[in-house]
Amino acid sequence: MSESVFKKISITGCSNENYQKAIEAALAKIGETMHGIAWFEVKELRGGVRDGAIDWQATLEVAFKID
Repeated sequence: MSESVFKKISITGCSNENYQKAIEAALAKIGETMHGIAWFEVKELRGGVRDGAIDWQATLEVAFKID
Protein backbone atom coordinates (compact mmCIF):
# COMPACT_ATOMS: atom_id res chain seq x y z
CA MET A 1 0.00 0.00 0.00
CA SER A 2 1.32 3.41 -0.96
CA GLU A 3 1.20 6.08 1.72
CA SER A 4 1.73 9.81 1.30
CA VAL A 5 2.43 12.69 3.65
CA PHE A 6 1.73 16.34 2.87
CA LYS A 7 2.70 19.62 4.51
CA LYS A 8 0.58 22.77 4.27
CA ILE A 9 1.82 26.34 4.43
CA SER A 10 -0.04 29.64 4.36
CA ILE A 11 0.78 32.33 1.78
CA THR A 12 -0.90 35.57 0.66
CA GLY A 13 -0.89 36.84 -2.92
CA CYS A 14 -1.75 40.41 -3.91
CA SER A 15 -2.92 41.99 -7.15
CA ASN A 16 -4.18 45.37 -8.25
CA GLU A 17 -6.52 43.63 -10.75
CA ASN A 18 -8.67 40.98 -9.02
CA TYR A 19 -8.73 37.96 -6.67
CA GLN A 20 -7.91 35.47 -9.43
CA LYS A 21 -4.71 37.36 -10.26
CA ALA A 22 -3.81 37.45 -6.55
CA ILE A 23 -4.24 33.65 -6.34
CA GLU A 24 -2.22 33.12 -9.53
CA ALA A 25 0.56 35.40 -8.25
CA ALA A 26 0.79 33.47 -4.99
CA LEU A 27 0.92 30.09 -6.73
CA ALA A 28 3.46 31.28 -9.30
CA LYS A 29 5.78 32.64 -6.61
CA ILE A 30 5.59 29.60 -4.33
CA GLY A 31 6.11 27.36 -7.36
CA GLU A 32 9.55 28.92 -7.86
CA THR A 33 10.88 27.39 -4.66
CA MET A 34 8.46 24.66 -3.55
CA HIS A 35 8.05 21.54 -5.65
CA GLY A 36 5.39 18.86 -5.59
CA ILE A 37 2.45 21.19 -4.93
CA ALA A 38 -0.64 18.99 -4.75
CA TRP A 39 -3.52 21.38 -3.99
CA PHE A 40 -4.43 24.70 -2.45
CA GLU A 41 -7.33 26.06 -0.41
CA VAL A 42 -8.49 29.67 -0.49
CA LYS A 43 -8.75 30.58 3.19
CA GLU A 44 -9.43 34.30 3.06
CA LEU A 45 -10.24 37.01 0.53
CA ARG A 46 -9.79 40.64 1.49
CA GLY A 47 -8.82 43.95 0.01
CA GLY A 48 -6.90 47.00 0.94
CA VAL A 49 -7.09 50.53 -0.37
CA ARG A 50 -3.91 52.34 -1.28
CA ASP A 51 -4.00 55.79 -2.88
CA GLY A 52 -7.62 55.20 -3.86
CA ALA A 53 -6.89 51.91 -5.64
CA ILE A 54 -7.95 48.45 -4.50
CA ASP A 55 -5.28 45.92 -3.53
CA TRP A 56 -6.89 42.46 -3.87
CA GLN A 57 -5.47 39.92 -1.40
CA ALA A 58 -5.97 36.15 -1.25
CA THR A 59 -4.61 33.95 1.53
CA LEU A 60 -4.07 30.33 0.53
CA GLU A 61 -3.04 27.16 2.26
CA VAL A 62 -0.82 25.29 -0.16
CA ALA A 63 -0.16 21.57 0.28
CA PHE A 64 2.88 19.79 -1.08
CA LYS A 65 4.01 16.21 -0.88
CA ILE A 66 6.90 15.36 1.39
CA ASP A 67 9.33 12.99 -0.30
